[in-house]
Amino acid sequence: MRYAYAITGALLLGGTAIAITSPNVGAQTAQNEGLQAAAPAGAPASLADMVEKLQPAVVNISTKQRVAVQNPFAGTPFGDLFGQGQQQPGGRPQTRQAQSLGSGFLISADGYIVTNNHVVSAGAEGATVDSITVTMTNKEEYTAKLVGRDPATDLAVLKIEAKKPLPFVKFGDSSKSRVGDWVVAIGNPFALSGTVTAGIISALHRGTGGTYDKFIQTDASINQGNSGGPMFDMRGNVIGINSQILSPSGGNVGIGFAIPSEQAAPIVDTLRKGEAIKRGYLGVQISPLGEDLADSLGLAKNRGEFVQGVEPGKGAEKAGIKAGDVIVSVAGQEVSPDQNLSSIVASQPIGSRVPIVLLRNGQRQSVTAIVGERPSEDELNSFAQQQDEDFSQQENQNPGQAAQQSLGISAIPLTPTIIRQLGVAADTRGVVITAVDASTDAGTKGLRRGDVIITANNRPVTSQAELDAQVKAVSGQNRNAILLQVLRRGQQPIFLPVRLRDK
Repeated sequence: MRYAYAITGALLLGGTAIAITSPNVGAQTAQNEGLQAAAPAGAPASLADMVEKLQPAVVNISTKQRVAVQNPFAGTPFGDLFGQGQQQPGGRPQTRQAQSLGSGFLISADGYIVTNNHVVSAGAEGATVDSITVTMTNKEEYTAKLVGRDPATDLAVLKIEAKKPLPFVKFGDSSKSRVGDWVVAIGNPFALSGTVTAGIISALHRGTGGTYDKFIQTDASINQGNSGGPMFDMRGNVIGINSQILSPSGGNVGIGFAIPSEQAAPIVDTLRKGEAIKRGYLGVQISPLGEDLADSLGLAKNRGEFVQGVEPGKGAEKAGIKAGDVIVSVAGQEVSPDQNLSSIVASQPIGSRVPIVLLRNGQRQSVTAIVGERPSEDELNSFAQQQDEDFSQQENQNPGQAAQQSLGISAIPLTPTIIRQLGVAADTRGVVITAVDASTDAGTKGLRRGDVIITANNRPVTSQAELDAQVKAVSGQNRNAILLQVLRRGQQPIFLPVRLRDK
């Protein structure tokens, strides 16, 4: 919206314009005449010269996709009526066309392009990508070939063929970036090609829930369509690849995220060669050491990661790492929210021996593990799969003792009959929960009738009395939470920190 403001320079009185003059006032000048803003420290007075050189290397990327049209009446008597008369030749299912738009940038004169994986991936279930088109700033269009992709870091490399050398840009070193540095983003937000925005680095090593997140956060405007575009430092080097935004509305609110070049460059180099990305792997299921979990262990929060489970036969098990351990460093690198265990291990050479420092029952220990190769995502999902299914309930089961005051749960010992009804291993030892007070932390965190508590405070429990004893021990140490190891049918045992009820 444009606003115009009219300014009058005379005072009207009685219909007569009276000029205001003074013998002491010299020639009048506009307030902004002759002004030139001083450049912020580390930034030029204008970005125009730099942008002019960089823009030709930034491209628009679009895909054409086919999406299978689902029959909402499938399996009903009306199934044959859906799409009647619109069946494709040969009996093929009906499809519709879809399109996606994003950004990218050339990294070589012979046409290699970097973008986000989600820019060139199917945007809906059942969709397939038919073609990828790259449009230059001069409106030249090229059909692109997908060279390689890495969904884990949301990176992809494309290739176009041109009869002339193409403009390109180089990666810089994001490890030298600092919060407060000026940055420039170029991309195609909302299909507005060649849009330039500027801002500062707001934070580093920012995570948004991904395994390998180490994002650069910026307040430079990033919107839908900026994905895959470059983030430049003031020397014109690419220090990030714009990837995500945090926005309740879908538009820019000053929080955007870019994949740092220190993470992206080696992956891009591998994909460009047509090679698969290989990452290190220990074979552990881990949880962040948040406040509740740390409190239940009597440790400082956010220092290290908790081992929920160990995969048989992998490097962690062979090194002697056990469920319940807290891994605090790997290969001399501290494990923290800014540098999680997965990202540290992933960067280690496969087959290398790495020293690992861990805490077990409060005692510091050191082990050495051999790094294996990370399996495919399908294999990982089969190891860590969580099945949400109800347990068979024992009818007319005696709830046992009164609900335990501090936890809000009551439990009874496992018996062979209960073990069969729960469907857990015959050698399982512990207590089975018969009731949970929904108002307690145990209820909030999803504990329910039929769950088996194997250990409490890292001690085996086989009766309500033993469970009570461990709760009292934790309370006596002025800790506000207890660590329970819980088994649910069809799942691996997990450790769950449960807060004690206020007295």
